[in-house]
Amino acid sequence: MTWRLLICSSLAMWLAHAAAGPVGGSVEISNSQDPTVRRTRDYTGVVLWLEPVEHNAEPPAPPLVPKHERMIQKDKHFLPHVMAVPVGSTVDFPNLDPIYHNAFSNFSGQTFDTGLYKPGTSRSESFKVPGIMRIFCNIHPTMSAIIAVLPTPFYAVTDALGRFSIPAVPPGEYELRIFHERSLPDVLKFLERRITVPDGGLSLPLISISETGYIPAAHFNKYGKEYPPVANDSTYPGARK
Repeated sequence: MTWRLLICSSLAMWLAHAAAGPVGGSVEISNSQDPTVRRTRDYTGVVLWLEPVEHNAEPPAPPLVPKHERMIQKDKHFLPHVMAVPVGSTVDFPNLDPIYHNAFSNFSGQTFDTGLYKPGTSRSESFKVPGIMRIFCNIHPTMSAIIAVLPTPFYAVTDALGRFSIPAVPPGEYELRIFHERSLPDVLKFLERRITVPDGGLSLPLISISETGYIPAAHFNKYGKEYPPVANDSTYPGARK
């Protein structure tokens, strides 16, 4: 009798997994504070993820599988500017510029500091704490990036047209979470909701995100001090090799 129950249970799990499908839709950004976004309507970089509701146990959420990603430093930019990874993932920070860089974050959940490193080399960091990591360069104040470290395997980042697709979501109840770096937390909280994903996935209605009230703020270097007026890219004594 036991083996029959095991077979039935395995079959049920397989059928539930087979019914998994994408959860997708589109995002638009209104009242943008970024003139480039207003001109080009580039809606890249909104992070959306699904957190299974606790009683949603059929099927249970798959375990988190850490990933190994790259965020390059080129032309004094972090690329991509916004990245999402599951908890436990590792991100490489290769320096493809002909100058030194020093990536760091003072996020309270997990701080890190790559130290100063020269062109053509790379540093890595593993992210073990969920949260929104704001990444900066200790030399160049205009360099910034976001790494969303998520406690779920179900996530996506919008493309330039604002489209997103979260693949292979099993049917069940989920909390939809959203992050956009130029929107206030209360605005995003209002847009979050509980959704029910049926067999085969779900297409969500258009999500409109406002940037009203957002005010860009300058950040400090890794020592908590203001940046020098001009970065000296010519030499950095004591750089790690």
